[in-house]
Amino acid sequence: MNDTEHLRPVQNSAFSLAAKHHIGPWKLLCLSLYYGFARFLPDSPYPGALFGQTFRSWLAKQIFAQCGEHVRINYRASFGTGVNIRLGDNSSIAAHAWIGNDTQIGNDVMMAPHVTILSNRHNFDRTDIPMRQQGAPPPRAVTIGDDVWIGTRVIILPGVKVGSHVILGAGAVVTKDVPEWAIVGGNPARVIRFRKLEGTDAGVDNDAQQ
Repeated sequence: MNDTEHLRPVQNSAFSLAAKHHIGPWKLLCLSLYYGFARFLPDSPYPGALFGQTFRSWLAKQIFAQCGEHVRINYRASFGTGVNIRLGDNSSIAAHAWIGNDTQIGNDVMMAPHVTILSNRHNFDRTDIPMRQQGAPPPRAVTIGDDVWIGTRVIILPGVKVGSHVILGAGAVVTKDVPEWAIVGGNPARVIRFRKLEGTDAGVDNDAQQ
């Protein structure tokens, strides 16, 4: 056996993922209903929106590790197999969002369309074989606190922790942890200012607070 035979490309088929994550028949059925039917049902203000949102939210309660009350799962949102995803009360997953496994979202989180939250990466250390053959390191969970507003097309990278009461500006690429009460934007995202100055880290420079 050569030194590359133990490496395999990441397998993403429904059955390989179900086997990997020990997904039982009921959850697999709910995932099939979601991706085959429910994610395409209409959102407000279109006719049938109430049924679509209610059915998607019910399926999320069957699929996620934890799903709170009064949640909204919007049109064409994707969340992989839903493994270890936790969604708090009064929170939403927006239209066309991609939410990686192991993501934890707190209470009262607002999310605009086309948000991407990543928990997986690819290995790339070796240069003698293609990156697709190098597999993936263990997932790094993303954690989002309570009362967070995530703007459209925000990208949050693996392992990031977003504090409570934060605003992530549209198009921000969040590569590192965000302190509570911060407003951040840009690529890579940086602190623009704080909604509330009391209790912020002393290490934040004065320019960031202007």
